[in-house]
Amino acid sequence: MPLVIALIIILGIGIGLFTFFLVRSIIAPKQVASLENALKQGKPNTVVRIAKQIIAKNPRNAEAHYYLGLAYLAQEKPELALMELKTVNQIGTFGPGLSEVAFRKRIADLFERFNQEEEALKEYLLLIKLEPQSANHYYKAGSLFEARQRSEKALNYYRKAIELDPRHSDAHYSLGYALFRGKKVVEAKIELEEALKHNPNNYKAHFYLGKLLKENHDYVAALLNFEKAQRDPEIKIRALVERGSCYMHMNSFDKAVTELERAIKLSVNDSSQEVLYARYFLALCYEKSRDFEKAIEQWEAIYKKKPSFRDVAEKLSQYQELRTDDRIKDYLTAGPVEFLEICKGIALSMELNIRDVTDIKNGCQIIAVESDSRWRNAKKMPKLLWFLRVPEMITESTVRSILDEMKKMSVTRGVIFTSSNFSRRAAEFSESRPVELIDKDALQNILRKVKLN
Repeated sequence: MPLVIALIIILGIGIGLFTFFLVRSIIAPKQVASLENALKQGKPNTVVRIAKQIIAKNPRNAEAHYYLGLAYLAQEKPELALMELKTVNQIGTFGPGLSEVAFRKRIADLFERFNQEEEALKEYLLLIKLEPQSANHYYKAGSLFEARQRSEKALNYYRKAIELDPRHSDAHYSLGYALFRGKKVVEAKIELEEALKHNPNNYKAHFYLGKLLKENHDYVAALLNFEKAQRDPEIKIRALVERGSCYMHMNSFDKAVTELERAIKLSVNDSSQEVLYARYFLALCYEKSRDFEKAIEQWEAIYKKKPSFRDVAEKLSQYQELRTDDRIKDYLTAGPVEFLEICKGIALSMELNIRDVTDIKNGCQIIAVESDSRWRNAKKMPKLLWFLRVPEMITESTVRSILDEMKKMSVTRGVIFTSSNFSRRAAEFSESRPVELIDKDALQNILRKVKLN
């Protein structure tokens, strides 16, 4: 009798367990399906409630954790979403109700969002094994290798992505950009052009293609690419600075000023590299246009933010006399007619009689002879005077140029006046030759003695 009772009890327990698992196997999938449907209907709150109920009964239900994570994403709670997807990864159970590929794409995207590049890379490498024909997985892995400074690996993955999908614009762009950084100009240009062929709205490709064209002095084509690049808010200011730089190199200073001032006005960070370069190029434009006061304003603005930026400190030192010495200021800023009068005044102060005055690049040229009062009985020897007003240091080539000009004119003595200074080699070269060099300091002293009308 006791044996029969024991058998009945065991049989009852078995039937109970069988019924429990049968009900669970029928109801649980229906609950998971209801999660998917609720999510598609835009009801994330419902998904959260039902998923939590399922997890309370079965903490290792991977599908419930997965849909809970998706619901958190819909609620814009990515931190909670990542926690749930990490739990799914720990459980590691995939099947018809939970696609491993879909899951790994989601979690890789979240890892990237939270700058967990190492974890994201692991996911994309797993995705490559799951879907070896997917170009995008190779592209994403390449981007993450590049972020970890593994350029050669990145290049290989970009090339594999392009091999699988020759129309993958982002892969072409990323490969082109990596080649651009590696100074492989020809290859980079080909890839950037391919990127734009398959997606004309790839604005970053326009930007770096513009950089390559600018470096090749093809400023018109570069300007067109930078204009299109402006449509990307992320690089708009940089594109404006580059456009300003192109116009500056083309000597279209008014257009350059317009672009550079726009860049400064649009920026929200006065200390950014883009703004510092915009101000620096703007100062160069004003300097070239002889608007030195405005140039100094820009250099001072840069100096406040970053005193070591390029040659700003040197520029401010070079032009500090403009604030205190009106004579050197007039020499630098005067219009063509007034400048010629200043140069003639200098020649007369040296007791020279002027024979000829002509304009030359960045200055003027005077041919003069010593006055009668100095050399009454001697043959008057002509001198060739060059008055230069350039910000750059005068090099040996300029000294050679005046010697060539003196030879053509049969002039035996020459003098170069400059508002800047002379290089060491220029000074050494002139020592054994009939050319006198008058630098900025000496010019200032001369100007103080000049009488102008």
